[in-house]
Amino acid sequence: MPGPLDALNPTDEERGCTLPRLLEHRIERLFTSIPLVSDLGRLFAQAGHDLYLVGGSVRDALMGTLGHDLDFTTDAHPDEIERLVRTRTHAVWDIGRQFGTIGCKIPSGGGCKIPSGSPKNPADAGRNPAEGSATSADAGTPDSWVVEITTYRTDVYRPDSRKPEIAFGTTIDEDLIRRDFTINAMAVHADTRGFADPHAGLADIAAGLLRTPFPPERSFSDDPLRMMRAARFTSQLGFQVTDPVREAMTEMAGRIEIISAERVRDELSKLLLTDSPRQGLDLLVSTGIAGYVLPELPALRLERDEHHRHKDVYQHSLTVLDKSIALEKSRGHRPDLTGRLAALLHDIGKPATRRFEAGGKVSFHHHDIVGAKLAKKRLRALAFPGQQVKDVARLVELHLRFHGYGDQAWTDSAVRRYVRDAGDQLERLHILTRSDCTTRNRRKAERLEFAYDDLEHRIGELEAQEELEAIRPDLDGSQIMETLGIRPGPVVGKAYKFLLNLRLDEGPKTPDQVREALLAWWADQPESN
Repeated sequence: MPGPLDALNPTDEERGCTLPRLLEHRIERLFTSIPLVSDLGRLFAQAGHDLYLVGGSVRDALMGTLGHDLDFTTDAHPDEIERLVRTRTHAVWDIGRQFGTIGCKIPSGGGCKIPSGSPKNPADAGRNPAEGSATSADAGTPDSWVVEITTYRTDVYRPDSRKPEIAFGTTIDEDLIRRDFTINAMAVHADTRGFADPHAGLADIAAGLLRTPFPPERSFSDDPLRMMRAARFTSQLGFQVTDPVREAMTEMAGRIEIISAERVRDELSKLLLTDSPRQGLDLLVSTGIAGYVLPELPALRLERDEHHRHKDVYQHSLTVLDKSIALEKSRGHRPDLTGRLAALLHDIGKPATRRFEAGGKVSFHHHDIVGAKLAKKRLRALAFPGQQVKDVARLVELHLRFHGYGDQAWTDSAVRRYVRDAGDQLERLHILTRSDCTTRNRRKAERLEFAYDDLEHRIGELEAQEELEAIRPDLDGSQIMETLGIRPGPVVGKAYKFLLNLRLDEGPKTPDQVREALLAWWADQPESN
């Protein structure tokens, strides 16, 4: 049975501790593990200012994990913040100055200057927030810390605005009440080690709950992206939203439309890159938010006929996502946003292609092609990078290609084409295709797994023989023109395509054999007469 403090990940020595004793132990470990916190606390105190470690940094430290980023808040204004941190490092940036934020990069030893310049963007100084994962403070110290220090703020949002009107505050309590959730509304004084928790965030961590400091209607009205952040935290932390939070998300789902596509994209990406995104995605769907940001997902909840002749496509897609994440890990890959998007969206063409056939069967003909177009359209609307959009669409389009391999032997030509069409997405296609097998029929599942094992084995053999990834015709354009005695023009492209297909169908040939085949092909072309 889980204990009352399990959400705080107690160590063996901490089990049985009261919550106050556990808090004391975690704060002590924080300052011991990261001397930089005390160093900066003394620096600001000597200048007459308070400095607090705040937000996610405190939450993660109290839960026994911490990444490479440290967030602080202070009563000092930006000019003074910059003056003070420049005594510790030259790597300072002020891109967030208008919001009261000064960022810097400080070596883990603290106190010494490093001769690097300011990065063009704060994100360049640290890991991509959508890719990394927190690491234990006891598991090792990073070479440097990415630090952001922000003046106390009391932001005011207008209902028709995507951005807050920035106002600097004077107390830590004013700053904490504007935070998104109580678990992020805690602070630790960097000099005195005093713990500020006016909204019982520590108790909410222990209970595994997501609650807002303000009434949730006001909090989500201030910044609607917080509703998506709630979904991300349910997956990232395994917490549950309170009933008032869920009700507010449902009632205010449409307000997410005022948020820019880029901010929605970033939050969705962070959700998908958690270890278990299913819970958060379910929350977005059940509250109606997904209907505004990713409507193709709730559309997968197809009404099933009375005989249940097809799978629950929505639940199937989430299961495919779960399986692809497990395969990522077992195959030694880092969390992969492109692969996870493809897994989630691979069947979004089914609602548009569903047909009830004679005899009661249900078909989804060409849902792979339709789904690829829909995925491309949605990801572009969410401002995903162009190449990532193309890669996801290609995976969706190819996810059915393997079907039939186990029923009839593929020729070497078919295997070559599979590899060629997948291109640099081949490993992702392996993961997606394997994950797409969610049948409960054990014999069928084993047969499909064996068939794909065989396909990967054949690909490996052919790659070793022919270096499949670099397949090209045996003659280039100049050699084609020389062989046929022709000038540059469209016919050269036709000849090139013929030789590529010849290469795929029959494998490598000698130069004389290739020229002989090319001349035979040319003799049948109208352009040769």
